[in-house]
Amino acid sequence: MIQTSILSIRWLVLVFASLTLIGHKLRAEDLFFIDTSFENASQLYWDPVSGGKTQVYLLYDHERESPNRAAGHWHFRVEAKPNSKVTLVLNHFQNVWNGKVGIPVSDRTICFVSEDATDWESIETDLLPDKDCIELTLEIPKSGSLYVARLPPYRLSDLDQLIAEIVSHPMVQVTELGRTVQDRRLELIRIGKLDAPFRIFLRARAHPWESGGNWVLEGMIRQLLADDAQSRKYLDKFCVYVLPIANKDGVAAGKTRFNLRGKDLNRNWDQPADPELCPENYALENWVQRMIANGLKPHLAIELHNDENGQLHVSRPHGVDTTGYLERMGRLEILLREKTWFREGSTGSTFTNAGTLGEGWLVRYQIDSVVHELNANWVEGLQSHASSAHWQLYGRQLCDVFFDFFPNADRLNVSDNK
Repeated sequence: MIQTSILSIRWLVLVFASLTLIGHKLRAEDLFFIDTSFENASQLYWDPVSGGKTQVYLLYDHERESPNRAAGHWHFRVEAKPNSKVTLVLNHFQNVWNGKVGIPVSDRTICFVSEDATDWESIETDLLPDKDCIELTLEIPKSGSLYVARLPPYRLSDLDQLIAEIVSHPMVQVTELGRTVQDRRLELIRIGKLDAPFRIFLRARAHPWESGGNWVLEGMIRQLLADDAQSRKYLDKFCVYVLPIANKDGVAAGKTRFNLRGKDLNRNWDQPADPELCPENYALENWVQRMIANGLKPHLAIELHNDENGQLHVSRPHGVDTTGYLERMGRLEILLREKTWFREGSTGSTFTNAGTLGEGWLVRYQIDSVVHELNANWVEGLQSHASSAHWQLYGRQLCDVFFDFFPNADRLNVSDNK
């Protein structure tokens, strides 16, 4: 009798489990597949059997010899029943930085979707309480396919296309700065005349997920090469040196923060770079030292990033007289407010971060340097979600900022050009 009861219970458990799985299948059957086989796609795994919502688990990107980890990049393609709705829950946002857990998403985090991986539209997400994850519902088009990304992607192929368009222009020089861990070429693009009165250096994508800087640089480059009276005015005064994708390996692999040997390319600039672990920074370090030796030191360096605040990170390193530097950065901020949509302001009076390019180049090379975060979610000056179009506009507007930031030629002292 007892044995019969046990068998009956087992049978009921199996029946209940089967019904549960059938229910899950019925609720999740609109989703066919999540594709991550393409360039810049994020590393993840997924489970469609969870109450009708597909659970997507991002894979953490780990720092070398550190507990730090990061997951904040997502880029994948959903294949599903045409004209259906699919709900995704993105997990694994318990990032660790400086040994502390920090969540890189909030209730204002947005996401982007595209049917053709070219034209991107922003959608809002929901931060789930106490779960450190976000939820988004996708409206699948009649094609049955939809790309999903944290930010409008800027891939290595996009950079290749831009370089192919501009490389023959007489005001453009493209040189190889060095090679990445995986032996990818690092391009340095100069726009303007070698003997221009002022020189500006800009770098983007030290962190692979932060594509906003690339859109800014493309907008700026196209403005400078417009071949009109305004662009000629700019290039009579300054030239720009651009390292468009610093962490090429990470961008190709869909990583979030570190290079392939676990190094953060916006850290450790207070000391010489390790050529084995950090060849990307080692190459850039050699370049800036050659520029200085040749009397061509940059007058201004800007490191472009994305976060959820969008501030200028103006450092106050200890033991260094920053009086002139802080005055110039204050003037830069004023010009950004006057001539662009920038409104977020700068860091406080005690801010310091010795490892960043902004502070490292200031202390080691006496170059006016700043880390410029771009708000990944919201453009305060336009009262709009962030977008590639807004960032390209910002790049065009920066040309006016640079023009007014530097003094006129009749006020230029010879020593200022060294």
